[in-house]
Amino acid sequence: MSELYLAIDIGGTKLTAGIVDAQGAVLIRDRVPTPSRDVWQALARLVRRVVAASPTPPAACGVGCGGPVKPDGIVSPLYVPSWRGFPIRDQIEQLTGLPTVVDTDAKALASGEAWHGAAQGVNDFIGVVVATGVSGGIISGGRLLQGRSGNAGGIGHMVVEPEGRDCVCGGQGCLDAYCSRSAIEEETGRAAQRAPRAIMERTGTLVGRALASVGAVVDLKLAVVGGSLALGFGDVFFEAAQHELDVRARLGFVSGFKIVPVGLGHHAPLVGAAALARFAPPQSFSPPSGVARPPADDTGPATGPATGPATEPTASAAGPSPSSGDGGAGGAAEGGQLSPGATGE
Repeated sequence: MSELYLAIDIGGTKLTAGIVDAQGAVLIRDRVPTPSRDVWQALARLVRRVVAASPTPPAACGVGCGGPVKPDGIVSPLYVPSWRGFPIRDQIEQLTGLPTVVDTDAKALASGEAWHGAAQGVNDFIGVVVATGVSGGIISGGRLLQGRSGNAGGIGHMVVEPEGRDCVCGGQGCLDAYCSRSAIEEETGRAAQRAPRAIMERTGTLVGRALASVGAVVDLKLAVVGGSLALGFGDVFFEAAQHELDVRARLGFVSGFKIVPVGLGHHAPLVGAAALARFAPPQSFSPPSGVARPPADDTGPATGPATGPATEPTASAAGPSPSSGDGGAGGAAEGGQLSPGATGE
């Protein structure tokens, strides 16, 4: 069996973990709601359950998390208020004995879409998550853009309405203040997925407005968008976003900017987290004291099933058929290189 990866996605609404193979296929997937407190305890139980169900021990772990995220794996996700300066990388390594890479959820998504999704063969694009929060991850020149502190791509905190609503970040008029799950639910008084059509259209319009600016700044012509809200709003969202892009992205080098849904569907967060682990630059790693790294095991599936009934074996990742695992997305460290055959589209 090919090398396997433990993939984790940490969001303000749910915690998801899975096992992904070297071809980007999701073999196991499990999730639990994000609790308001004791988040680490809930995540640790989930991870143990998924690792126990893995056919063979995973080789490494990738974690996509809402930002801000520091390069040393310290996270302060805005929509997980009980985590401020939480050492998620160290905690996962202590729990599993696996070398672990942590990055923002949208940078993970971009990495996965470059590996086996809608951006295969593309050297320059932005991956966007529209869900509990709004975030972005940029691949430029075939490399995952990190920025000074590792948080490049924070499209959710671009100002789209000057003097607009207060944002959870402390700013005003941010994209996140209009298009995040909590903002929509506060405005409408109902679940975000039941938002009226006008709100769905406005969400797409504002995302398209922000993307037009990103395209001009970073020289991009493709946005790959996922997240439960964007995918749930469907064509209404994507058509409104594309219309706004067509109106505002008029310079020659951004004209024709396209916005498309993720090719990996709802598996995008886990495949992206696995891509972080698969394409991370080699580094020295020793399991933390008292933790034995899972031994290599080529004898076949583990005999014990997962302990939780929600663990879901899945045949493959949604979207395009996986190609060879030798191509790839940028890793979590600065300068992670994508496949050399990528284009500039």
